[in-house]
Amino acid sequence: MAGGFGKRLRPLTDNKPKPLIRVSGVPILLWQLNWLRKHGVDEVVICAGYLKERIVKYVGNGDRFGVKAEYAMEESPLGTGGALKNAQNLLESEERFVMLNGDILTNLDPQDLCNRVAKGAEAAIAVVPLPSPYGIIDIDNDDTISGFREKPRLEGHWINAGIYCLSSDILEDLPEKGNIETTTFPTLAKKGAIKAVRYRDVFWRSIDSHKDIEEAARELKPELDIVAKKYHITRRKNDS
Repeated sequence: MAGGFGKRLRPLTDNKPKPLIRVSGVPILLWQLNWLRKHGVDEVVICAGYLKERIVKYVGNGDRFGVKAEYAMEESPLGTGGALKNAQNLLESEERFVMLNGDILTNLDPQDLCNRVAKGAEAAIAVVPLPSPYGIIDIDNDDTISGFREKPRLEGHWINAGIYCLSSDILEDLPEKGNIETTTFPTLAKKGAIKAVRYRDVFWRSIDSHKDIEEAARELKPELDIVAKKYHITRRKNDS
């Protein structure tokens, strides 16, 4: 999913689509293509909208990233469900496929999701522990502070990681316009046809703000360095 405006990342997204925003010099989309390739994915469909020509110019046919890239273009915002519906002719021959938002950096294994779909679910959603937006203070019963935890993950509270494996059967149930999360998924949930796959010890971050770029660059630095070296990326002074 690479069609959003990325309004919260302005001015970076004034002339660049969000998936091409650089984290330590590495475009988010490049990280995703490299990550997918590592897990055996060699064909991708990019649902592009805002500044789509920039994405096509960067990815091309996908050869330099080791994948075959095709495109489903939207002329006006369709939402995640509508964008996927717009790509139906490119996906309907597949038994199942992975769908992900274009602003996610992660190292989780998407095959675990597709294993759930192979066992009969129509859809599987990756979920990760809710990251606290604040530091946590641990307090004993006598009000003695015993420690500090900087933005820990809150076990027992799970959030949608924006990565799904879907059966191709779902394509017929998608809206022409609208988000899959608020249209198709609730219907599947009522039927008991959608599963969650919990990922605990993985890196996951959604790039929604300038602060997210800075924190991801710090937290993922060794891995980003490897990708930058692999694709001969020259860092610029303003790269996070």
